[in-house]
Amino acid sequence: MALIKAYKGLTPRWGRDCYFSENATLVGDVTLGDECSVWFNAVVRGDVAPITIGDRTNIQDGSCVHVTHETGPTHIGSDVTIGHNVTVHACTIRDRALIGMGATLLDHCEVGEEAIVAAGALVLQGTKIPPREIWGGVPARYIKPAEPTDNAAHYVIYAHEYLKEEQKTQ
Repeated sequence: MALIKAYKGLTPRWGRDCYFSENATLVGDVTLGDECSVWFNAVVRGDVAPITIGDRTNIQDGSCVHVTHETGPTHIGSDVTIGHNVTVHACTIRDRALIGMGATLLDHCEVGEEAIVAAGALVLQGTKIPPREIWGGVPARYIKPAEPTDNAAHYVIYAHEYLKEEQKTQ
């Protein structure tokens, strides 16, 4: 079972059919929708501001989702994919966005609907990425228009498979 930790009287909450790997960590003021997944060694830490995550969003292995004291909540929409080893800090990610492996999103940036942040990109504080654009590099800059992706749907399937495997061992 994942580490689910209350902090200052706030306990993570989630909807139906969510999967949290046994070494995922959720702390404090965290709210997830239905069919979300938080994978191995990922941390979602809402200790000093809230984190809200929509439905069918996946946070992959080694990623960290955090906030900034009193000024920076994190909002992640539905059908979002957060790739392996991503840092998401006090920002907004809109529905159906894809955040590539190893990317870093800093305070108060915003990733638009169906936008893609390339692997290894650094999205600087306050940057606004419009919907359906690909941004990459250090610092991240516009690359080209984005094609729609349904990557999050794959992780809903994976999460259901992991939940079934866990039920077999109980």
